[in-house]
Amino acid sequence: MAAAAGAAAAAGLWSEVNRCGQNGDFARALKSVNKILQINKDDVTALQCKVVCLIQNGNFKEALGVINTHTKVLTSDVIAFEKAYCEYRLNRIESALKTIQSASQQTDKLKELYGQVLYRLERYDDCLAAYRDLIRNSQDEYEEERKTNLSAVVAAQSTWEKVVPEDLGLREATYELCYNSACALIGQGKLNEAMKKLQKAEELCRQSLSEDSDVTEEDTAAELAIIHGQMAYIMQLQGRTEDALQLYNQIIKLKPTDVGLLAVIANNIITINKDQNVFDSKKKVKLTNAEGVEHKLSKKQLQAIEFNKALLAMYTNQADQCRKLSASLQSQSPEHLLPVLIQAAQLCREKQHAKAVGLLQDFADQHPANAAEIKLTMAQLKIAQGSVTKACMILRSIEELQHKPGMVSALVTMYSHEEDIDSAIEVFTQAIQWYQQYQPKSAVHLSLIREAANFKLKHGRKKEAISDLEELWKQNPKDVHTLAQLISAYSLVDPEKAKVLSKHLPSSDTMSLKVDVDALENSHGATYVRKKAAKLTGDNQQKEQGQGEVKKKKKKKKGKLPKNYDPKVTPDPERWLPMRERSYYRGRKKGKKKDQVGKGTQGSTTTGSELDASRTASSPPTSPRPGSGAAVSATSNVIPPRHQKPAGAPATKKKQQQKKKKGAKGGW
Repeated sequence: MAAAAGAAAAAGLWSEVNRCGQNGDFARALKSVNKILQINKDDVTALQCKVVCLIQNGNFKEALGVINTHTKVLTSDVIAFEKAYCEYRLNRIESALKTIQSASQQTDKLKELYGQVLYRLERYDDCLAAYRDLIRNSQDEYEEERKTNLSAVVAAQSTWEKVVPEDLGLREATYELCYNSACALIGQGKLNEAMKKLQKAEELCRQSLSEDSDVTEEDTAAELAIIHGQMAYIMQLQGRTEDALQLYNQIIKLKPTDVGLLAVIANNIITINKDQNVFDSKKKVKLTNAEGVEHKLSKKQLQAIEFNKALLAMYTNQADQCRKLSASLQSQSPEHLLPVLIQAAQLCREKQHAKAVGLLQDFADQHPANAAEIKLTMAQLKIAQGSVTKACMILRSIEELQHKPGMVSALVTMYSHEEDIDSAIEVFTQAIQWYQQYQPKSAVHLSLIREAANFKLKHGRKKEAISDLEELWKQNPKDVHTLAQLISAYSLVDPEKAKVLSKHLPSSDTMSLKVDVDALENSHGATYVRKKAAKLTGDNQQKEQGQGEVKKKKKKKKGKLPKNYDPKVTPDPERWLPMRERSYYRGRKKGKKKDQVGKGTQGSTTTGSELDASRTASSPPTSPRPGSGAAVSATSNVIPPRHQKPAGAPATKKKQQQKKKKGAKGGW
């Protein structure tokens, strides 16, 4: 009877579980399942239903606990998908991969999850193969989602692995497919095409969401946030930083729930700010530290964020924090350049240049593959210290760059600055020998020979320059420019040889070019344009002739003589000198009362000695004057011709002098 009653109760509970499952009420279904398990704790179906209810309610940890507790009943064949899915949602990606691979039967659900796991592990090649197999061997309502995931894998390959994506023939009918296609184009550097794709994705997104009456404008803006974020990134890459910054800040104001999107936008704003607006960058760093960010972004994205944190610490003079972050990055990626470069930069800010160079040298010795970039930085530090010769030695130790034209130019310039001409010529010689061996007919090879010859001529190495020019001429006997240079060089050393070579120059007739001089001068880009004389009519000709006659009749004006000029008196020989430099200059007579105004502190009185007119009358000048040997006596009545008073002028100066004397007497 008890068994029958229990079976009847269990049947009622199963009916309740089935009804709740169809209605989506998994919380209530879970209660019924627990009652069934009280009747039979090892009921496999009930345990499976309990795990599904917990997963639907988002209790992944509890669901995984139920699976691990009942391993004897819930074997991997029975519940492999549910276990792997719980591990995936708990970000135990490696464990989820092992669970999927250990399953005896690979169902479509497991294959779908396998593709997601591979994407999170950034194994894009395997992920691409998995989704291709799924699309090929399945036909259901989830085909569009699989294609979207496939395009996401292609975009990730293009962005992070710089793989040129193949055309999968996907019809971009949804905004997700358009967005992923735009991301793939960004990875290839096709920014304008990517922007057009994003604009199309935005349009499709608005159309799709407008069909749902329950979607608000805020929901639409939140859905468009990731598209706008990618648009802002393209603007930033194109150098439109102001537009990018404005769009980034608009997205942050929306407060999207995607912590990964916020972290990426905050990081991009920090890169725009650089060492400016540090306070804003410090605020944005907090968004990159949000919980769960590490599970939303790729390894390279997280690494870039950590690099920028270290740089921000350096810019804000947080030396210990900068060293800590860069050391952590170096331990995670020992072969990466940026951590050691950041450490070296921090040491340079602390004026420890020698220590920075030593740190870079150690890294170059440990990682020869990256030695070239490190040695370039070391050379830059040596130049900053003024050790140009040591910088040249470091640059010449980079074997894979010795023959590059840029390296040759830099070394020659630095050696010339140090006046080490022999070393500069040696750099040219080594580069020319490399091209002679590997690329003898390349344009760079010939250009280097010509530059070496010009350099040697400039520094007096004429014979060596002639040897280079002869080599050039042998390779191209029709090169008139090289022949002219060779003749010019020989004219300095062996004129006879220059004459012989000059016979090889083409005649002037063969070198004459059929050029229309008038057309050339009147062309759009001509710096000088010859003006054509306009044809004149009869009236205009008469006017022009009349103007010419008027111009001929004009006479030169006679120079003006001074008003007091007397031809009987010899002109003053010192008239061209400034007044102060003339021998008879006695200085300007200043009013005594005017000189007293403003002297001394307020309310003070002058002393008697300052008003002693007898002293000032006979006192010598305060400074010697030019031509004092031929000076005219102060009491002499002789007046130079330039200073003679005109005969008819009124006697106003005497009256002024009398007034001044009266003022002087009144000072007593």
